[in-house]
Amino acid sequence: MSTKSGKPRPGDRVGPRQQHNWDWRAASNFIAGGTGGGLLAFAAFASLWGTDVRALLVAGMALIGIGLTCVWFEIGKPWRALNVYRHLATSWMTREAAVAPFVFGSGVLALATGQSLFVLLTGIFGACFVYAQARILAADKGIPAWRHPRCMPVVAATGFAEGASLLAVAAPFVIPQVAGQIAVAAGVLALLLVRVLLWRNYLRGLRGDGAPEGSLRALSAIDGQFLKYGNLLPAILLLVGVLGAPLASPALILAGLVAVAGGWWFKYTLVRRAAYTQGFAIPHLPVRGRGTAGPAVKPGWGGA
Repeated sequence: MSTKSGKPRPGDRVGPRQQHNWDWRAASNFIAGGTGGGLLAFAAFASLWGTDVRALLVAGMALIGIGLTCVWFEIGKPWRALNVYRHLATSWMTREAAVAPFVFGSGVLALATGQSLFVLLTGIFGACFVYAQARILAADKGIPAWRHPRCMPVVAATGFAEGASLLAVAAPFVIPQVAGQIAVAAGVLALLLVRVLLWRNYLRGLRGDGAPEGSLRALSAIDGQFLKYGNLLPAILLLVGVLGAPLASPALILAGLVAVAGGWWFKYTLVRRAAYTQGFAIPHLPVRGRGTAGPAVKPGWGGA
């Protein structure tokens, strides 16, 4: 906002601003990497029942690779990317990068040898990758919507829900047993329920504790559609799969794709559209001469 003369208003100088340092490439890392890590975790889980998960391992590693490649291209000087490994003790971004070689190393060994141990290790490292990504956002204290303590759980939960949803997409092809497909559908249903509960808890926390108005607008704008189309619709389709209807397999595939798309939409909104800075705050309004100081002022903030 600015005045008719084109000069910014005083409030614009101190209020929260939308960050532009992390663009769609950074968002793509959280989108693809979180889904890939979640898929590896649930592929390892599915392997315990004798499922051939080689294609799922390839897909999970490919998604993580795509995400890391996107964020690599975002760096102004890409060949300095190795510097990220210098802060293992303090940086979750470093820890995310440190987990990646273990993901790919164990994944390649799993594909080459077929040993269940390496498959399980790949799943464990994939889960660690999802967790590290969620902690990256929580550690960015300059963005109130990210640093809120309820943000990390919902980001991690959606990564695992997306991974399980991709397993549901693949289930008709890699899990021929109807009972196995029903188990996958039931598992995804449970994870979608967890995602919804954590999402609503996160929004309540932001509104109750206070957050930049831009963040609240961006997240509130997707609330209804995220619930209806990103979670309720795939849940209905999954119920069709659980009930074993004639269209169970197509319903399972469609449900998984819709659930993944919903998670991607949420993460893109969180990283790009809801990422407003702290801005400035005045603990109390000063007063000249006699009188009582006024209440605290936090321009551009909504909620409490």
